[in-house]
Amino acid sequence: MTLTPSRKLIYPDSDGQPMADNTLQFRWIVLFKENLECLFRDNLDVFVGGDLLWYPVEGHPEIRVAPDVMVVFNRPKGERGSYRQWEENGIAPQVVFEILSPGNRLAEMAKKLEFYEQYGVEEYYIYDPQLNELSGYQRVGNRLRVIEEMNGWVSPRLGIRFELTDDEFLVYYPNGERFKTTVELAQELEQTQQELLLERQRAERLAAYLRSQGINPDEIGG
Repeated sequence: MTLTPSRKLIYPDSDGQPMADNTLQFRWIVLFKENLECLFRDNLDVFVGGDLLWYPVEGHPEIRVAPDVMVVFNRPKGERGSYRQWEENGIAPQVVFEILSPGNRLAEMAKKLEFYEQYGVEEYYIYDPQLNELSGYQRVGNRLRVIEEMNGWVSPRLGIRFELTDDEFLVYYPNGERFKTTVELAQELEQTQQELLLERQRAERLAAYLRSQGINPDEIGG
């Protein structure tokens, strides 16, 4: 009898679905992903992924999900085509974020909640930017339980704080600074550079004046 070689399982790096359905959803995904990258930039053992397929069970490529943003502690930074848990010391993402679009269905979100609950997520946050609604779940035992009050909630794992009003949703770093968009960060950098330029020009003018008065500015305070 001839034995048929076992077929090598394929774990695709893409599920064929778009990262976002609209610009608003995409903006919030990027805001969380990039600010969380900044938050843990000095910690080499925190991996932050965006729209990355997570395969929790070896041998079952059909068991998968792609969180909009996920944070994994005790795993190194680096590029990945997908997150294959058995290749990551069996460590599941501890925190996941989903940013809703009008196309998200209730059944779909219920299925994701069940998935995250089953495979070990500790904190699960869902934000609907169209309605400005935030929901959160925290693991208690083997279940993900609803966080009753999200306004002012501080993530136990991340240390970030959520502030939700009728008009806006703000997220703050542990040091109190607000999550910022790339444009806001670029504007802040430009302002800082302008201030440094002005300070240097003032110093040069003062040095020139002192020299005109016969004073060597390099000897002052020496």
